Amino acid sequence: MGLKSWWGRVRGGRGDGAGAAQYVVPPAPTEQDILAALNRVNAMLREGNAPPVVISRVVRIARTIHQTLPRLSQLGLGSQESYSVVATATDYLPEAVGGYLRLPREWADTRPIDGHKTALMILIEQLEVLGATMDKIFDAANRADAQALIAHGRFLDAKFGHSSSGGPDLTLGTP
Repeated sequence: MGLKSWWGRVRGGRGDGAGAAQYVVPPAPTEQDILAALNRVNAMLREGNAPPVVISRVVRIARTIHQTLPRLSQLGLGSQESYSVVATATDYLPEAVGGYLRLPREWADTRPIDGHKTALMILIEQLEVLGATMDKIFDAANRADAQALIAHGRFLDAKFGHSSSGGPDLTLGTP
């Protein structure tokens, strides 16, 4: 009994590799999947008559996610930050907004459910956490290019130097 047959049994097969085909890992969400999830949240807000305070926070989060998507490769596609962006768009944000919108509006906005906090207050706190996290991830995604710009500026400064006026000396000699 070899390692291959043992691993096959652990994965639910008969040990001869025959059961391996039944496990299919779903593909990672694409950029279009993520944008579609954000559009669904937007539709939920419109249909659920969400207050402006909620809409503005969701729009901020969605905008940051949208700006971050083209830069996910800068973070590493398998990184915790990339996962957080995808999970926020496809799970965390829809779940938070949906949980709030399933409640009757007046009840959710006026009745304390956690100490002195209403469902609206709890949702706003959750949206603030998501917004701040997405901002940090967006900053991290841009940091590599920003650092490259700084390094290039230092290279140019070392290569060409500055005149006493603080800028490069662009004179070509006596006219």
